[in-house]
Amino acid sequence: MVTPNSKAYFREVDKSHRNYTAALKRARSRQSVMNLYWKHKRQHEALLRKHLKDEMAEVIQVKKKFK
Repeated sequence: MVTPNSKAYFREVDKSHRNYTAALKRARSRQSVMNLYWKHKRQHEALLRKHLKDEMAEVIQVKKKFK
């Protein structure tokens, strides 16, 4: 099920990937490529943590309806 929360997450991931690929094209050294990768990885992990936290909040709200 695609919720508004999921759509926002996918938009942010898409934006992150566009910025990452554009920066890769501008990279001038192997070290700068690796630095870009690690930065992108941290950003991606942070987005995923936030997304999963938001989804858990949604699950908790649905569970409350059954009590």
